[in-house]
Amino acid sequence: MQNISHAVMAQRAEAKDSLDNFPTPPWATRALLEYVIEPGKFTERLTCLEPACGQGHMAKVLREYFGEVHASDVFDYGYGEVSDFLNKPIQTGSYDWVITNPPFRLAEQFIERARPIARRGIAMLTRTVFIESVGRYERLFSVFPPTKVAQFTERVPMVKGRLDERASTATGYAWLVWEIGVIRPTELVWIPPCRKKLEREGDYNVSPTNKVHNENYTKKQEPLLL
Repeated sequence: MQNISHAVMAQRAEAKDSLDNFPTPPWATRALLEYVIEPGKFTERLTCLEPACGQGHMAKVLREYFGEVHASDVFDYGYGEVSDFLNKPIQTGSYDWVITNPPFRLAEQFIERARPIARRGIAMLTRTVFIESVGRYERLFSVFPPTKVAQFTERVPMVKGRLDERASTATGYAWLVWEIGVIRPTELVWIPPCRKKLEREGDYNVSPTNKVHNENYTKKQEPLLL
């Protein structure tokens, strides 16, 4: 029987005022840490900002690897701080990493905003077609090329507004990674089939109220935002 879940398609078009809320399956975030960025680089001393956290699906996975994770979103989904990443003042070098699945139409702005904030690196989950476009090349990639483009070899199904483990998709996704201070040609990395290996029990559980409690930090409670 054909899967009828409305996963995001390559040709999808979101309204200009859309929140573009397509939650990231947890296994796709773990793939970044296990296959793209060396796991040994993550210790309890490192901090991470997730500035488009939605209901916290990515932020909770990041907490498995980082000592401190600060989660925020422009809309109140019941998780993290309500904050406009593109407009709120944030101290330069506040976090080791900035990692998120940004709204597609704002991805370029998210990358530029993250540049002065991240001390060690930036990772953005985007549709593979994001690396196309003459304008984007001239504005972004020619002056600030990623160190890695990590392409998923299996599809990452994303459904608007919710996680759905039975969803399917025709859209390709890649992690774009910028390692601060590393100067070398962009490396193409293949993320091998890993969904079955990286899924965990409870990844798709949803609370009855569709709300999640605030878990910005695992240890420190004071925010790094100024």
